[in-house]
Formats: sequence, C-alpha cells, structure tokens
Amino acid sequence: MRVVISAGGTGGHIYPALAIINKIKEKEPDSEFLYIGTHNRMEKDIVPKKGIPFKAIEMYGLNKKNLLKNFKTIKCILKGYNDCKKWIKEFKPDIVIGVGGYVTVPVIMAGKKLGFKTFLHEQNSIPGKSNRFLQKYCDLIGLSFESSKKYLPKANTYLTGNPCSEEASKAVKASKKELGLSENKKLVLIVMGSLGANTINKYLLSIMPKLKNKNYEILWITGKNASIKQTDLPENVKVLPFYEGLPKVMKVTDLMISRAGASTLSEIIALELPTILIPSPYVANNHQYINALDLTSKKAAIMLEEKDLNEDVLIKKIDEIIDDDNGLREIKNNLKQFKVEGSAEIIYNKIRDLIK
Repeated sequence: MRVVISAGGTGGHIYPALAIINKIKEKEPDSEFLYIGTHNRMEKDIVPKKGIPFKAIEMYGLNKKNLLKNFKTIKCILKGYNDCKKWIKEFKPDIVIGVGGYVTVPVIMAGKKLGFKTFLHEQNSIPGKSNRFLQKYCDLIGLSFESSKKYLPKANTYLTGNPCSEEASKAVKASKKELGLSENKKLVLIVMGSLGANTINKYLLSIMPKLKNKNYEILWITGKNASIKQTDLPENVKVLPFYEGLPKVMKVTDLMISRAGASTLSEIIALELPTILIPSPYVANNHQYINALDLTSKKAAIMLEEKDLNEDVLIKKIDEIIDDDNGLREIKNNLKQFKVEGSAEIIYNKIRDLIK
C-alpha cells in the first residue's frame, strides 16, 4: 500500500498517525509512506527519526486576535496546497490520510482534488475545526467517540476508536523495581503531558509535603521542561521528567492523575485505568473538558477542574479513591463501555475497503 499521511502540532495527533502507520506496516510490510507535516512543530523531529519520509509545509492556525496575520496564513495554505498537489501527484498514493491538526487541510484537499481516496481520523469528542471543514472532502471519517457523529453531519463516519489504544494494550508491563518503587504498595501515577503543565506542576510541588508517609507511592512524570528535583520530594514520591512508552507504567498503576487529551483517554480506556482527570483549560474549544465529560457522565472517571484545585482537594480525592477497592472496580467496569477492541485493525480494514 502507498500512503500519504498527515498529522501535526501535538502528540495527540502524531501518535495516532504513527499507530496507523505501524498497523499498515504489520499487515503489508512492503508499504511506502510519505508523511506531510508542519515545518516547526513536534512532527518534524519525531517522524524522520522513525525512518518515515517527511515533507514539511509552512502552516499556521487562523488568528482571531490579529486578523492581519491571517493573510500570511492564507498565503501559506495556498502554497502548501500547491506543494501537496505536486508531492501527492509524484507519490501516487492509494490513499491520503489526515489525523488532525491544521496541516491536514491542504493535504486532504489536494488529495481529493487529484482524485485519490481520503480518510480522516478524529480523536476528540468534539471534532476540531480542520476536520469539520474537511468532512465534505473525505470518503470516510473514523471516530474515537460515538458522540462526535452529530458534529459531522455531511460526513460518512464509522466508530473506530483511537489507534493508540491498541498499542497501549500490547505494551509490556514496566518493572516497579527498576523504577525504584515497591511491589507491595499501590501506585498513583501523575502525568500532565510530554511538556508538563507549569501551573499544575507548581500546585503539585506545593502539596507534596502533605503526601509524606501515605500508604501509597507516587510516580510523578513532570514533563521535559520542568526542573523539579528528587531531593525536594518525600521518600514515597519518585520523579521523572519523561518516560518513553507510558502505557508500560500505566499497566502497573492503581490510580492515574492526568490531563484529558484524546490519546491519553484512549489509553486509559484500553487499560481500564481509574483516573482523576484535570482537563487543560488552555486548549481550543475546551475540548479536554468535553472529552472528560464523556467519561465522567458514565462514572468511568473522576474530574477536577484546574480552577477548583485548592490546597487539599486533590489529596482528599486520592485518599478517598485509592483504598476504595469496590469504587476502583466500578470505575474499571464503567470504562469497558467505551472500549473499541482493535482500533488500528478496524482503521486498516476500513482503509482497505476504500481502496479496493
């Protein structure tokens, strides 16, 4: 299979794209790929390191505050569209895939204009602006949540789940011993994304002294940009700036505290991991809050909003949940209703159906 794929800006778009690539490679090892991303975001570093051919276009999101900047954005979209038409025409793909981010707009439009089959994947409960705009240019859109369907009335949609969930299920358990943790104590995992979250990290650092001598341990993954030292923390709290392959740790975790990004939620669902969600209030359309609401409305997670975090609220919530084995089991059972087994496999099969 020959595949042009595009996703950009955040890990929440890039890692599902890579999961789709991995599944296609597993099924058809001779497949060839061309990844089109932005020139200045995460994908420009992540994708080439995976040995995937990469082309970059200069792209920016529309600016509501400074309308003059949108002239440059429109100019970039037009140039990007023309570049994509040239690259796609030369590559001659069987399918053009978009997995989120504004960079997908010229890629999918160019692919459709040239007559190639197009597939989009939406990770969030509320589809982003790019996917809502592109719905009329797509042969099929794969959804992570059934609730997304009502926002895409012009599209042919199918519930596929998030392909990251399949990779999470396959992950090998981490060794607590190698992480310096006890095999006999429950583990609380705190992680706020690969770059961390400054506001939350400051709050967590302020409450750490009160977590001393708890009957559980905490693994706090602060993010690469944080500068929190192990010496600043109680003995039962271990700190890491980053951990490659987070699902490995999630598999030995009893309770997680995290943001509510789409890929993280897909892993939580796949692993049936009880979680306290603290949605980021700084993302477009408040989509993390809506993502979290999908789970909390079915008692499949607990949500605390960042604005409500006072000195003791998080500690009280952890203490309340961690020793309530019946409550933990209930959350696990409630997560089952969101599971879509074999998401990447479903996506592969749907793509295959499109290009027959």
